[in-house]
Parts: sequence; C-alpha cells; structure tokens
Amino acid sequence: MDEYINTKMTANPLIVLREEFDDWAILFNPDTGDTYALNPLGVFIWKRLDGTQTVSEITEAIRTSAENVPDEVGKEVEDFLRDIVRLGLASGEKPSS
Repeated sequence: MDEYINTKMTANPLIVLREEFDDWAILFNPDTGDTYALNPLGVFIWKRLDGTQTVSEITEAIRTSAENVPDEVGKEVEDFLRDIVRLGLASGEKPSS
C-alpha cells in the first residue's frame, strides 16, 4: 500500500454519483458515456475523495465504521483507487518530500 498511503485523493468533479436504494451506486462519466458500478464500500470511499483525506485516513475510517474488517482492507482500498485513477475518475496528490 506504499504507493498511495499518504496520497490525498480527489474525485474527478465531472463524474456523477448516483446512489441506488440498496447502498450501491453508479458512477457516470459524461465525457465518455461510461458507467461504473460501486458496491457500498466503493461508495464509502468515493464520498471521501475530497482532496483532504489520505488513503491511510480513508482506510482507518473503514476500520472504525465497519465490523469484521479484514486485515487486507488497505490493499483493497489501494487497488480500488489505482483502478479509478487509471480510468480518470479520480486523481491523487502526493505530499511534497
């Protein structure tokens, strides 16, 4: 998880989040017409991509907000973030050294 651990992530402001009744959601990219499904954990993470929280802070929020969180949650968060950055749905700013 070293690649993103101290990175502050920001959702692409053009992406539309539509929450469904079952805690799942759809992300819509109006520039491409692409849609992506988010499970409840993805929605939880997405709502924290405001540029103020680091990946480690988001991971800690999951640990304190949910029960029975697996030890590898940090890796799962980083994998999710890597995927959405690759898709252009979010970006990250690493702290200056």
